[in-house]
Amino acid sequence: MVVLHYTAMDSAEAALERLCDPQAEVSAHYLICERGRLWQLVGEAGRAWHAGAGRWGAVDDVNSASIGIELANRGDHPFPEPQMRALEALLAGVMDRWRIRPERVIAHSDMAPERKFDPGARFDWRRLARAGLSVWPDAAGGAAGPPDAARFRALAGRIGYDMRAGDTALLAALRLRFRPWGRGPLAAADMGVAADLARRFPVDRGDTSA
Repeated sequence: MVVLHYTAMDSAEAALERLCDPQAEVSAHYLICERGRLWQLVGEAGRAWHAGAGRWGAVDDVNSASIGIELANRGDHPFPEPQMRALEALLAGVMDRWRIRPERVIAHSDMAPERKFDPGARFDWRRLARAGLSVWPDAAGGAAGPPDAARFRALAGRIGYDMRAGDTALLAALRLRFRPWGRGPLAAADMGVAADLARRFPVDRGDTSA
């Protein structure tokens, strides 16, 4: 898999220093600054400490089955064009080398919905999907019946979300990725997004590979 993050720090240089500090016990395979400069910090075949506790589908040790990409961003502003272009070029190569499917390019918030929020509501997932580098629902807000918490939870599990997370956390994670404008209780639009993704990109619960 590939897991995308934001650094939540004031500069790429500050993030680079932290990611290279053994005492911090955090790392990533790549860091991309706002201007599009890229640093490789860990070899792609190596294990980086970027994901932490969480799960996606059958994978419960995400660090051992993923490549982590950090984007220099505090989380409160859009991701600049040079940074997005550099990310797209990097992702295309990584996905080709490791035969990673678009649905296995995920957010940190996807695999740890109760504790992480990056890369956040400002990240342009639809742009990546248009380039074949991630996924996006065909009909956000499409008809899928009235809100049904139990069915929503089942659909979220089929997409890959950790079923151990609470209902509120699952809804927040899906909205953060696919409906960042969504507010309030579970809505028909959330059901439509979940149903479409579960139908087109169901996770293989037996697949523990990258």
